[in-house]
Amino acid sequence: MQLRFTAEDELFRQQVADWLADNLTGEFEAIRFRGGPGDEHSYVEQRKAWERRLAKGNWTCIGWPEAWGGRGASIEQQVIFNEEYARAGGPGRVGHIGETLTGPTLLAFGSEAQKTKYLPGIRAGTELWCQGYSEPGAGSDLANVRTKASFDESTLTWRITGQKVWTSLAHESEYVFVLARTNPEERAHRGLGFFLVRMDQPGVTIRPIPQLTGTAEFNEVFFDEAECSADDIVGAPGDGWKVAMGLLGFERGVSTLGQQMLFQTELDEIVRIAKSNGAAKDPVLRQRMAEAHIGLRTMRYNSLRMLSDGGDDGSLGREAMIYKLYWSSWHRNLGKLAMDVLGPEAELIEAAPYQLNRLQSLFLFTRADTIYGGTNQIQRNIIAERALGMPKEPRGEAR
Repeated sequence: MQLRFTAEDELFRQQVADWLADNLTGEFEAIRFRGGPGDEHSYVEQRKAWERRLAKGNWTCIGWPEAWGGRGASIEQQVIFNEEYARAGGPGRVGHIGETLTGPTLLAFGSEAQKTKYLPGIRAGTELWCQGYSEPGAGSDLANVRTKASFDESTLTWRITGQKVWTSLAHESEYVFVLARTNPEERAHRGLGFFLVRMDQPGVTIRPIPQLTGTAEFNEVFFDEAECSADDIVGAPGDGWKVAMGLLGFERGVSTLGQQMLFQTELDEIVRIAKSNGAAKDPVLRQRMAEAHIGLRTMRYNSLRMLSDGGDDGSLGREAMIYKLYWSSWHRNLGKLAMDVLGPEAELIEAAPYQLNRLQSLFLFTRADTIYGGTNQIQRNIIAERALGMPKEPRGEAR
């Protein structure tokens, strides 16, 4: 791990802290520490306004090149920003898909026209993106996508037909990036394309998925010959898997620090409640809180190790392959710890309408952490096959 903080970096830290202290007040006071896992439905409009405030202060997309509106911030400075953002109680970012996934992917693989068309709206916090990867039959096994993309020579447009599922904040997004099959004769990771699609069009239908928490930040998205222009495929037909894997590299890059900042606020809340209700006197619960703290620090150090070895195209070292398995299991255990710290209160809700408190929502939401984005079983296969070079799991022939 090569990250070191210089005197200039520490000056940058103070600038971040001062700006957040000056701006997370007034109309934005209510959204401090809100919008984390299981809480994404909260204060959405205020958090959209917060994205625009961040952009006005030049605090969105700080790692992007200055030519595209960023600060050209170093990895160290991006780490510092996320640390101070968490310390100040910055809310969950509704623009994070665009800023940390779409933008870096276009910078690495996109055309100049695509960068010019899409990066300014992301940078300004005015255009939100969602992710069109998972399908009913292609969640953990992403290479099994069946959504189809066919090129219409008469209109020079791509027509996309199929279904995506578990699409976070699709109902709030202007755009979605879609992994779709351009060649129906190809199988697995071959014959795929990576498309940039506008959500507000006749061929796109969004249906919310109600959850145990009573909220619905996830959605099903149906494409019925939804259109995008010939210029809205990133790379060439058949390059989709390469682009998609590059994007997943960015997902396990700097964006992991933003995820960890939310985890830290959750753990801090659990510790605060444990001290106030006496649960901290229980030696077993105290040990579990200590283990949660150690686990989160381990997660941070592994992320710093990943970032110090990462490439501009999203490529990461083998240690990045353990990240999803590690954080999802840790977060699931944190949800259980939250309930045990609350004690009997965890099972009580005052009266209708039954509003869950933050830790109750956390517990229910984290039940899904080890499933979405690749189940723990699939993650272990990835670690074994790709990181350790072990033989692939036997599979039946594709039909």
